Order: sequence, then C-alpha cells, then structure tokens
Amino acid sequence: MTAEADRPVISVMLAVPDAAAAAQWYARALGATELWNLGGVVGLTVTGAPFFLGEPENNGWDTPQALGSRTVRVEVFVDDPDSFIERAVTAGADGSVDQIRNHQAPWGVHRQGGFIDPFGHLWLVGDRSPLRTHELP
Repeated sequence: MTAEADRPVISVMLAVPDAAAAAQWYARALGATELWNLGGVVGLTVTGAPFFLGEPENNGWDTPQALGSRTVRVEVFVDDPDSFIERAVTAGADGSVDQIRNHQAPWGVHRQGGFIDPFGHLWLVGDRSPLRTHELP
C-alpha cells in the first residue's frame, strides 16, 4: 500500500482576473490560508486541501467571465456543508444555484448544495459520505 505522503494529490487552479483580490475573498468566505504568493498565482489551502488561483495570460485558459461559461466544478467534502455554504453566501457568493438538500444515494443520504463564487466558479459542497468505498446494489 502506498504511504499517505507518497499518494498523489489532485487539486485545481481557478482562473481569476485578480489573484490578490480573489485570495482575499477566499480567505474571508472559505477560511482559506495562503501557502505562497507569486503575484499572479497564489497557492491556498482550506483546512489542508490545497487549491490555486491564477491570472490567465493568453496561455490556453481563461476566466469564466471571459468565456461566458463555467470552466470547472469544484467539489468540497466537509463535516458541515450547511455552514460552509452559509459562510460563502454571507461573503457574497450566489447560493441560489443549488440549494442544499439531502440526496438519496446507494449508500444512504448524501447532503449537498452549492454556490457560485464572485469569480464565476461553481462549488458543490457535500458531506463526506462519497469519500469511501461502498457496496453498490
């Protein structure tokens, strides 16, 4: 079995028009802390889960606003999805896209909802129930 430290980590880099302003919003809205800051690219973490912000510079990707569509769907799994979403909405996220509710899943109830952050990224926030192996019918 692979040691925890040797396991791959999958993360996302969100395209934003102003990395510094976006980092401030994610800190306020999600409790993100800065890992490092290169100006146009910022590394953040939310309770140990890393993600990155970057300002596109004609290098093959762009912001949701520039493209007129979502460019990524970020999924977050926490113990209390209601509070996580409420904090983001209080800080200015649009919580009307996917109201939090209980979903019936093969393993039982999965609580999930979502929001769109001020930079156009769709976040889905659920409880931790899908993060382990389940025997499916």
